[in-house]
Amino acid sequence: MRTIISIALGAALGAGGFALAQHDKHDKHGSGTKVKSLLERDVSEKIDGKDARVSIVEVSMSPGGSTPPHRHPGAVFGHVLEGEFETQLEGQPLQKLKTGDTFYEPTMALHAVSRNPSQTGNTRVLAVILHPRDAKELVLIETPKGAK
Repeated sequence: MRTIISIALGAALGAGGFALAQHDKHDKHGSGTKVKSLLERDVSEKIDGKDARVSIVEVSMSPGGSTPPHRHPGAVFGHVLEGEFETQLEGQPLQKLKTGDTFYEPTMALHAVSRNPSQTGNTRVLAVILHPRDAKELVLIETPKGAK
C-alpha cells in the first residue's frame, strides 16, 4: 500500500511536466464545475489482482458550484489548491476544507456532497485517483433511489 501511495503522490507532483491529456470535460460533472485531465499513466502495481492506472485531474468550481452525488472506481487522494471545498462521504460528517487541506475517499464510497460554498471565490482541487486500468469512467453518477 505504501508503494501505491508513493506512486500516486509522485505522479501528482510531476503532473505538470508529464501531462498526457489537457482537455476540459463538462458533461455530468455538475453545475459550475470543470474537470481537466492532467495525467493518465499505467503503473506496475495491481489493485485486487488487476492492472492499475493513476489518473490526475484538476476540478475547478465557480462560486456555488457543485457536483451530483457520485462514486469513483478507485481510491481518491485530494488536495485543495484554491478556495474552500465542502465534501461529505455517505455516513460521514460534512468536511469544510480550505486551501492546503487534503482528503481521502475509499474506492466506490458515495461522495454525497462536493461543492464550493463560497458565493464569490473559485475552488480548485487536485485529485489523484488510483484505479483499475479497465475502469470505463472515473465518475459514476449515483442514480437516486426509485429513479430510472
